[in-house]
Amino acid sequence: MNSVLARRTRILAATTAAAGLLLVAGCTSTDDGGSGTKTAAGGVELVKAGQLTTCTHLPYPPFQSEIDGKVQGFDVALIDLVAKDLGVKQVIRDTPFENFKTGAFLNSGQCDLAAAGMTITDERKKNVDFSDPYFDATQAVLADKGAGISSFADLKGKKVGAQAQTTGEDYAKSQGLDPVSFESSDAVLNGLRSRQVDAVVIDYPVVQGWLKDKANADAFEVADNINTGEQYGFTVKKGNTKLLAAINKALSEAKSDGTYRELYEKWIGPYDESAASASPSASAS
Repeated sequence: MNSVLARRTRILAATTAAAGLLLVAGCTSTDDGGSGTKTAAGGVELVKAGQLTTCTHLPYPPFQSEIDGKVQGFDVALIDLVAKDLGVKQVIRDTPFENFKTGAFLNSGQCDLAAAGMTITDERKKNVDFSDPYFDATQAVLADKGAGISSFADLKGKKVGAQAQTTGEDYAKSQGLDPVSFESSDAVLNGLRSRQVDAVVIDYPVVQGWLKDKANADAFEVADNINTGEQYGFTVKKGNTKLLAAINKALSEAKSDGTYRELYEKWIGPYDESAASASPSASAS
C-alpha cells in the first residue's frame, strides 16, 4: 500500500441498509457462464450462482479498501485465488464489523465467507469456523509526536482511540484503558489527526500503511509495538467444510508457489517469513 491508497480510501456507510453494500472486487475470475448453478467446483455450495460472496468491513487498508472505484487489498487478493479455483468471481458485501463476531451474515445466507483482517479467537470460534491462519499481527501504539508517549505504559491518563469491536480495543480495555471507539480505521486516523485522541491502538500493518503518507509520518510515530500473538483467519458458516477446505487449499498453494509472498510485498511491505509458516489453527473447524 502507498500514499495514494491512503488518500483515495474513503469511508463507506457500513451501517446503512441491513442488506449491505455490494462491490465487485478489483481482480476477479470468470463467472459461471450463465448456468445458474449454485454449486461451484469441488461441490462447494454458494449463496448466489456464479459468485463467491465475501462479507467485509470497509475501509481497512491494506487488507481491503476502495481504490479507484474497486475494492482491493491483501484479503481481497487472497480470496480472489479461492474464487478462481472455484471457477467464479468474487463479489464483496460491506457490512458492520460486529457481524463477523456473530456470523450473522453467514448464517442468514447473505455471504459465503468473511474476510476482514479478523483475529482468530476462541470466542469467535463459537459462532464461525476459521480458515488456517494467513497472517501474524501485532498491535501498534501510534501517537502524536507532541503527546510525550514513548510506550504503551505512557497511555495511562491520555486520550486513546481504537476501532470498535476489534482486538485492539479489547487489548486496550484489558489493560485498564477506556478507549474512544471509532467505527472504522479511517475514523481512527481522523480522530488522531483532529486531536480527539492523543494516541491509538490498532493493528500494526494498518499503521505501516498510514505512515507511508509523509503528512502522517511527520505528525505521528510508533510509540510501541505489542506482540499479542494474534493471527488472522477467514471465516465460513459453521459446518461449511467444503468451502473451508477450498480456502485452506488456496492459501497453502499460494504459500508454496510464491504467490503469497508476492501479494504480501505488494500490500503489506517487506516479507515476513513467519507469516507464511504460521501453523494451522488447532480448532479452526
